[in-house]
Amino acid sequence: MNFGVVSTANIATKAVIPAIQDSEHEVVAIASRDASRATTTAEELDVARAYGSYGELLTDEAVEAVYNPLPNALHAEWTKKAADHGHHVLCEKPLAVDADEAREVKAHCEEQGVTLVEAFMYRYHPRTLRAACVAREHLDDVRSVTATFQFPMDDPDDVRLDPDLAGGCLMDVGCYAVDAARLFLGEPERAYATTADTFGAGVDTELTAILEYGDGVTAEISAGFTTSDVQRYRVEATNGWLEAPEAFVPRGDDGTELAYAVDGRRVTETFDPTDQYRLEVERFADYVESGEPPRTDGAAAVRNMAVIDALYESADAGRPVAVDRRE
Repeated sequence: MNFGVVSTANIATKAVIPAIQDSEHEVVAIASRDASRATTTAEELDVARAYGSYGELLTDEAVEAVYNPLPNALHAEWTKKAADHGHHVLCEKPLAVDADEAREVKAHCEEQGVTLVEAFMYRYHPRTLRAACVAREHLDDVRSVTATFQFPMDDPDDVRLDPDLAGGCLMDVGCYAVDAARLFLGEPERAYATTADTFGAGVDTELTAILEYGDGVTAEISAGFTTSDVQRYRVEATNGWLEAPEAFVPRGDDGTELAYAVDGRRVTETFDPTDQYRLEVERFADYVESGEPPRTDGAAAVRNMAVIDALYESADAGRPVAVDRRE
């Protein structure tokens, strides 16, 4: 499959483009609002064509799929424009600025007959698949999930601090924690959150939240740009638990671990080093070819954004709010 990339963002140049090039697929074009930057990046990464606008790339007849790593506020617009040209789209998370916009993008891609995948790459890592399997098949009555993703932001001009571009820690890294809670518990009924803007940037830079389910089941979510680098989830059940350190973006080169206990028997499984971005790209291409509903499709994006909407509403109102569970 031939990919076009509509940005020279770090996630594209340092992770996803190399992952595509390491697979059986190819990046044939890259675009930037700055033509010279696009050209320089194309030369550095051995990409055949560079464009000085995103629209030009979408008219490239060799492009079959578009990878969209633009700032959050631009995801929906350029995903729909790519779909208008018949391109399948792998769009960075979050798919949209809120659930209503995510519904629009989902419907638009369906109308255009293109495959849409939200790029939660950790969902394609073998450890995540195994964790979901252990929880589903061996843990009885899961009662709580704790999920966190935090790191220290060191650039005050980072686009993730720009309110006009839908910045904030919940939209950037907290969305992973929300997704992990939903992976193990499904859709919550209510949400309660508190946030802080420690940078004075006009966006949340710290968030702590509770998601409420029936029968007292809960998830605790946290995200932030101010504390040390930590990312993990833990699942608690009546007959055991499971835990994944470096849960979303493994940092080391020595593989990853999943620890769990079931009925008093403790197990630690190890997984060889793997490029979860490459696995995501390969699975995306499989979805396009097979027509199989993607694991992280538009419907899943809508559900994740509905929880994020509720968390922001709760933080503003200072009280728990119901999660909109419409598809």
